[in-house]
Amino acid sequence: MLVTGAGGPSGVCFLRALDGVAERYAADLDPNGAGLYLVPRAYRMLVPPGGAPGYAEAVLRLCERHGIDVLVPTVDVELVALSRAAAAFEAAGVRVLVSPADALETCLDKWRLAEACRGAVRLPDTRLVGAGDAPGVEGGFPAVAKPRSGSGSRGIVVVRSPDELAAIPQDGSYLLQEFLPGTEYSVDVLTDGNGRVVAAVPRARDKTDSGVVVAGRVLDLPELSGLAEDAVRTLGLRGVLNVQVRENRAGKAALLEINPRPPGGMSLTVSAGVDMPKWAVAALLGLPVPERIAHRETAVVRHWQDVVLAPRELGDMGDATEAARHEGEGDREAAA
Repeated sequence: MLVTGAGGPSGVCFLRALDGVAERYAADLDPNGAGLYLVPRAYRMLVPPGGAPGYAEAVLRLCERHGIDVLVPTVDVELVALSRAAAAFEAAGVRVLVSPADALETCLDKWRLAEACRGAVRLPDTRLVGAGDAPGVEGGFPAVAKPRSGSGSRGIVVVRSPDELAAIPQDGSYLLQEFLPGTEYSVDVLTDGNGRVVAAVPRARDKTDSGVVVAGRVLDLPELSGLAEDAVRTLGLRGVLNVQVRENRAGKAALLEINPRPPGGMSLTVSAGVDMPKWAVAALLGLPVPERIAHRETAVVRHWQDVVLAPRELGDMGDATEAARHEGEGDREAAA
């Protein structure tokens, strides 16, 4: 199994969960990524940026070189390219834990997501800024302006008046959304190989750091689980993913966004009894998966865990050929 984005919390969670179950390879853009050092040197890889031309081909070469059976991508920017290359990976005997490309592109564009889910799940009132819509949303100001694309909270601003709204780009790259004042939740979702939801686990994000939950509670909230399942079925998503919701003024949860890859807080769900990494890989390999996997309510506080190395080992990769190839191509393009 090869996990990309090994420096992030979802990559680390996958690698830890499959310890002793699979032969684990780890890849990242950054040689300091912590997850790289959860595996021996020979199993560490450096990769080009996920949005670089030829990224999928570079990862496929790594998979062929090392006899990888299962590829687990965990970074937004690499998903579409890997999904579109799924047939080439399958021909090489590599199963990829990724949703169909069209569904991914819908999730990664917040306006397309709102349009696709309208009528299927509860949504905040959403308008495209500069598209000729009325300059405001249900509930008036304050409202939330956010880029159509991008992850985390980057670019999101609260606008409190028409004048502040006028300062937002009016070219259709931003959307304006009804302000939801209630509690925000994440729902981690697992499907089988056919897209059937087998687990939907809500958790409260009690404390976050740089967008990643560091303290939270896993809860039994069927309404939230149902909303997340409806969204996943509507879009045809597969694998392990995350649905973010927030309560509106009436206390009813509405869809905020969908992260169509393993979430950074997935270790909370594993602690609650749903080992999504193991079940996801089992489903990908065609092994039987339960009809439904129940979770238990629990609370988790997360902390840093050191990986102690010899000084010479930091940055020492077993395979950096594809990253080096990309750097060489970049140098040639710059020279041209």
